[in-house]
Amino acid sequence: MLPPKAFLDAIGSQASRLFNGENPLPRAEFEAQLKGILQGALSKLDVVSREEFDSQMVVLARTRARLEALEAKVAALEEKLAPPPAE
Repeated sequence: MLPPKAFLDAIGSQASRLFNGENPLPRAEFEAQLKGILQGALSKLDVVSREEFDSQMVVLARTRARLEALEAKVAALEEKLAPPPAE
């Protein structure tokens, strides 16, 4: 993985080639090329897509709900198995 400064320098040099072109690009083509540069740069980082993040959040929420239900069942069973208080 590139150090942050080298990473930003690489993105900057690629983007500057778009800005310094002899013929100005049409807006749609410029946006497409810039998007390609950014996607290529981000693919080199250790990050996940928004879709993957959202799906993992759903899995995490489901797992937490199941864990809480299991904890409640264990607490109820422990309460049943606890010896009666001594008088």
